[in-house]
Amino acid sequence: MGDLPSRRTRSGNDLTDQIFEGPLKFDILRDEIYCQIMKQLTDNKNRLSEERGWELMWLSSGLFAPSQTLLRELTLFLRTRRHPIAIDSLQRLHKTLRNGQRKYPPHLVEVEAIQHKTTQIFHKVYFPDDTDEAFEVDSSTRAKDFCLDIAQRLSLRTAEGFSLFVKIADKVISVPEADFFFDFVRHLTDWIRKARPSRDGSVPQFTYQVFFMKKLWTNTVPGKDRNADLIFHYHQELPKLLRGYHKCTKEDAVKLAALILRVRFGESKAELQAIPNLLHELIPIDVIKIQNPNEWKKAIITAHNQENGVNCENAKISFLKFVYKWPTFGSAFFEVKQNGDTNFPEHLLIAINKNGVSLIDPVTKE
Repeated sequence: MGDLPSRRTRSGNDLTDQIFEGPLKFDILRDEIYCQIMKQLTDNKNRLSEERGWELMWLSSGLFAPSQTLLRELTLFLRTRRHPIAIDSLQRLHKTLRNGQRKYPPHLVEVEAIQHKTTQIFHKVYFPDDTDEAFEVDSSTRAKDFCLDIAQRLSLRTAEGFSLFVKIADKVISVPEADFFFDFVRHLTDWIRKARPSRDGSVPQFTYQVFFMKKLWTNTVPGKDRNADLIFHYHQELPKLLRGYHKCTKEDAVKLAALILRVRFGESKAELQAIPNLLHELIPIDVIKIQNPNEWKKAIITAHNQENGVNCENAKISFLKFVYKWPTFGSAFFEVKQNGDTNFPEHLLIAINKNGVSLIDPVTKE
């Protein structure tokens, strides 16, 4: 806590890991940690040492509670101290008692927050429509609570089916709703570090991003939740169409391309002449070869003119209502290669949705 300066430069949460790993595993050590911190904060003339003590108190109160025997004394201690972190630590302690104990030591984000005297942590969350917002997250926030906060902020009808995803290195992994958010990120970061050690022996630093997306589409009906359609459903379904995962006819492709243009450019017709250069952003990749670019352009412009008066938002919903009719709507798709069964093609597309699991020939879509 600042009493024994070290010549060795420590990174991030080296010290906090050493301090908290034991108490998180063994109940008996939790009381010992709190007793040592309270002792350090009593009549301490060393200002730096005292500040380090309050930082540890703040971190401890967000990780675990002491035994019932010590809880009363700790509560009284925090109530009678004038330090600004005391009241916040008491509130964190009450949350920990309600929500349960963490599994892992503090994440680097938590450690750096209190070191900078910031007791509020705001986390940026990215959405499929290329927007993002900052949300307050604390040590006792579980993924389910985080999802509910986001759904409320975005005025979604429900958080059902939505999930947080953490992108780190080249992995994107869904956060289990019962997990503490910082526990999951900490565990994931540690796993990546062990799997990809640095060549020079230093501790590799991995940054991560948090995404909020639709994961389960079982009860999704376009038009039922307008904000979910506009922010999530359209932007998550569009790439599946363009990658050629759905069985889509030429006529379907033309209709949908006209709607995609409406979404991107609204009522503007200036971009229509550039359609031949935009085909990969408008037409499924496996359908483009059916006719030449100028034929696509002519057909799409005709369909576009038939959609006069349709604004960007309504075009998104019309798009969703159209693809909703397909049995593969809302599927999670996986491209696989197999050589064990001659009755199936070498390359397969697996679609998982509310109807079950389908094995699809990527060429015929059968």
